[in-house]
Amino acid sequence: MSGSRGMLTPMAADATSGMVRLIIGPAEFLAERAVVDGFGAAAAKDPDFERTEIEAPDLAPGAMLELTSPSLFTQVRAVVIRQLSELGDDVHDELVAYAESPAPDVVLILVHPGTTKGKRLVDRLRKLSTVEEVRCDEPKPWELARYVSAETRRHGGSITNDAAEFLLGAVGHDLRALSAASHQLVSDFAPQRITIDIVRRYHAGRAEVRSFDIANAAIEGRVADAMEHLRWASGHRVAPVLVTSAFASGLRSLARLQSAPHGLRDGDLARQIGVPTFRLKNLRSQLRSWTPGGLAQAIQAVAAADVSVKGGAGDADHALERMVLAVAYSRVRR
Repeated sequence: MSGSRGMLTPMAADATSGMVRLIIGPAEFLAERAVVDGFGAAAAKDPDFERTEIEAPDLAPGAMLELTSPSLFTQVRAVVIRQLSELGDDVHDELVAYAESPAPDVVLILVHPGTTKGKRLVDRLRKLSTVEEVRCDEPKPWELARYVSAETRRHGGSITNDAAEFLLGAVGHDLRALSAASHQLVSDFAPQRITIDIVRRYHAGRAEVRSFDIANAAIEGRVADAMEHLRWASGHRVAPVLVTSAFASGLRSLARLQSAPHGLRDGDLARQIGVPTFRLKNLRSQLRSWTPGGLAQAIQAVAAADVSVKGGAGDADHALERMVLAVAYSRVRR
């Protein structure tokens, strides 16, 4: 195989030879973008290239010859075969034979969802020096901040680590939404580096961000800040369950850090906890004020508040206020 590219790396256009691109993985947004990058490779050969897209189950024996034959109208063809896992067994040999010696005026793009179905075909293709694999895996939770940084660079900008983390809290984990948000920030602020203050100005009104602000303030013992953020959330009708969820997430991360084996490298520790590596510094700082008993008490308070707000019994605002105070005063007072 000529090369294997990671989930965040765009494909390079090769304007001198035929190519076969094997796009494999479950991340649909990354796979679609990899297909578009393949079209860019075809456009580098001929801006007026002909494009053909077909589902693998629709291919019958002999179809590869037709799909890759010279076009009467353009010099270059881009052929996309989707759902490669569903390709009929009677076409496998034909596809592999073509991939061994691809036509110089054809860009063949094969899209596989990364499942075990069709694995034998994928393995055969991977062995060929003429096939380039593009991995499109869903990032792990601790990799998402790196994804945001890579997206920002892709769009021509740069972003600080804490700003990337804040953007995750504001936008969520949807890759398409994160890419769009990164693009918008770069469009508005490049060449200035994107900082947490810039992202906060853009997304401070997002319910998820405010929920984590409340949780972090309470976990760090900043009661006045936590109550101020909570009043904002209440006034803007932020769903109480978002607030309890943010508290649960923050406390679980602290509990995992507290119980983690000693001596782990930061990368291994971050994977075990389920957070980006650069968050460890802040978590370690927070953990200095927490004992195992205090964490258990705080987690119980959050669980009780979660039951109250989900059950609709009583005053949700009052339940959240009690939770904030209970968490803040479960810390070791210094």
